[in-house]
Amino acid sequence: MEPLSKAIEAGKQTRQVECEQHGMFTSVNIFRTVWSRCPTCEDLRHKAEQEAVERGRVLAERERLQQKLGRAAIPKRFIGRGFDNFTVHNEGQAKALEIAQAYAEGFDAHMKTGRGLVLSGKPGTGKSHLAAAILQSVLARHAVLYVTCMDVIRMVRETWRKDSPESERDVLQRLGRMSLLVIDEVGVQYGTEGEQTILFDVLDLRYREVLPTILMTNQDLTGMKQFLGERTWDRIRETCRWVPFEWESYRPQARKEAIEGKQA
Repeated sequence: MEPLSKAIEAGKQTRQVECEQHGMFTSVNIFRTVWSRCPTCEDLRHKAEQEAVERGRVLAERERLQQKLGRAAIPKRFIGRGFDNFTVHNEGQAKALEIAQAYAEGFDAHMKTGRGLVLSGKPGTGKSHLAAAILQSVLARHAVLYVTCMDVIRMVRETWRKDSPESERDVLQRLGRMSLLVIDEVGVQYGTEGEQTILFDVLDLRYREVLPTILMTNQDLTGMKQFLGERTWDRIRETCRWVPFEWESYRPQARKEAIEGKQA
């Protein structure tokens, strides 16, 4: 509605009306028997409508992120793990956190170069925590997926059944088109030639498409190279930064803190 001063200048009729909530106000004749309402009430109504629209937008965005989170297949235990709740007790942990956080912040650039990471260390050292933090940081803008190495092998092998609804090509394309693919537990399999071939096909496709991959392993450099095979290792060495997690598992300490928390 036009401002009251302009309505008066335009020669429109006005009258004094009392609002039960906000007292007297000047009402303007808009058209025939239609008069303007209390401006304070109108402002409050407009504000309420805007807030309702914003709440709807936030809820829709939250639902969209929940759907993307579900499609990302991040293990339930690691949902909500972020950079701010990663435990740092030594210089190595601080460095790993710094690398992971910088990687997430610069992910758009990594999408252009296909730059990835290899997180290497014993179980319980926080590799999955930081990988999940990276995934959750970028999934609002990108298609991401968490899988274990055995998941990848099973997904491909299941296509070999006669009644499989997917072909091997379908699976490879699905894994190959993700903006970010995280493969956990690399190196706990047998390392057979068949397993090496499957991993090579997936990683080689992502290499050719210049798409970043994060690998997590308990293996050291020598063990990782031996498990992956020369061809795959050559691509990983070119595109991924090796991040060592050279400290003991945090899980015993976490259990101790949980028990002490219950007893407190």
